Amino acid sequence: MKGGTFKGGTHPFGGKDLSKDLPVKKIKPSGEVVYPVSQHIGAPSNPIVQVGDQIKVGQTIAEAGGFVSTDICSSVSGTVKKIEPRLTVSGAMVNAIVVENDDKYETVDGFGEDRDYSKLSKDEIRDIIKKAGIVGMGGAGFPTHVKLAPKDDNAIDYVLVNGAECEPYLTSDYRMMIECPEMIVGGLKVILSLFPNAKGYICIEDNKPEAIEKMQEAVKGVDKVEVKVLKTKYPQGAERTLIYASTGRTINSKMLPADAGCVVNNIDTVISIYNAVCKNIPLIRRIVTVTGEGALHPQNFEVPTGMNYAEVLEAAGGCSEDTVKIVSGGPMMGMALFDLNVPVMKSSSALLCMTKDEVAEHEPSPCIRCGRCVSVCPSKLVPQKMLEYAERFDNEGFEKIFGMECYECGSCTYVCPAKRRLTQSFKETRRSVLDARRR
Repeated sequence: MKGGTFKGGTHPFGGKDLSKDLPVKKIKPSGEVVYPVSQHIGAPSNPIVQVGDQIKVGQTIAEAGGFVSTDICSSVSGTVKKIEPRLTVSGAMVNAIVVENDDKYETVDGFGEDRDYSKLSKDEIRDIIKKAGIVGMGGAGFPTHVKLAPKDDNAIDYVLVNGAECEPYLTSDYRMMIECPEMIVGGLKVILSLFPNAKGYICIEDNKPEAIEKMQEAVKGVDKVEVKVLKTKYPQGAERTLIYASTGRTINSKMLPADAGCVVNNIDTVISIYNAVCKNIPLIRRIVTVTGEGALHPQNFEVPTGMNYAEVLEAAGGCSEDTVKIVSGGPMMGMALFDLNVPVMKSSSALLCMTKDEVAEHEPSPCIRCGRCVSVCPSKLVPQKMLEYAERFDNEGFEKIFGMECYECGSCTYVCPAKRRLTQSFKETRRSVLDARRR
């Protein structure tokens, strides 16, 4: 079924040809693995192991610290070495469980055993997803069992599987659609079993014809499930734009997708649901794209959570001498790294090795009032005015012109001829507003 798009947006260089045709390759960590207890939105998980404990693959090592929280399971077997603060991708020091990998990969009882989801109650399915530690793997990291528990199951009309993968260079979701479409459909069927009135849409941009073909073949004969082909444009995969393009419904920053009768999950999240519910395998791995002009051997990897980023890059042959920046994620919404000695977490998606850094190469100059930032903003905001308030630290003014509706996609910064640091300023101001609200 042909879908639509949204107003605004842009078309950055894709860069996907570097890795899109490379099958996912499994790699394993050597030495210690590190599990930060804050790998999701909400309360940190609480460690339930102690230094010296012997653990196995699939074992719960930290439990949810509140309703909006989730469990953490081990991706290796070995010995708990330390529980101490460790550096993460964000630059923050976070309490973490450090495990010495014994390379035996012994699993807990029942790991990988088939399970019939149709014989489970809704509460049992949600509890399995919680204990499996599944979160939104498109970057947000919101606990999935909470997202799948709206006030009224009957009010959900659409379950959207986000296969847009609009972020440049990233191809992990694309490879999953090519290599294991049946698992995606299987996970979607599990989610649909929770919502009796819902249809399932697998949403894919039209620049991925091979993935569209694979998924269309996989959904043949599956009741209430279809592939929704969307126009290629950034940020088509953002939650609000995906909902509008697929259903014509709108939400704002004060609403949840469920308020518009929708549930949205990323491709890898849906696969993780299938693994947890149907195969008794918790979330203990990420599909990570190592790519960029500076990557010596671009590749998609299946990476155990807790593995060191430096090891992941080494598995791809490292990076070239002219690499000037390494980003966790994509170029539009990713985070530049100053240290590769950080662990792969549930929200990790890519390592991008860049040989050109336009941000560092160009100093910002005065705004020329060209209006390009306004024309590309998917939230219909006025970034030029938002920046004026942000630079004056005027949080109240920023809120009055709907600055909190920004979801930091980076489109405005990308098209700005004056190279203004728009998105960075909005991110800092939004964080300041949210901190003030919490206080």
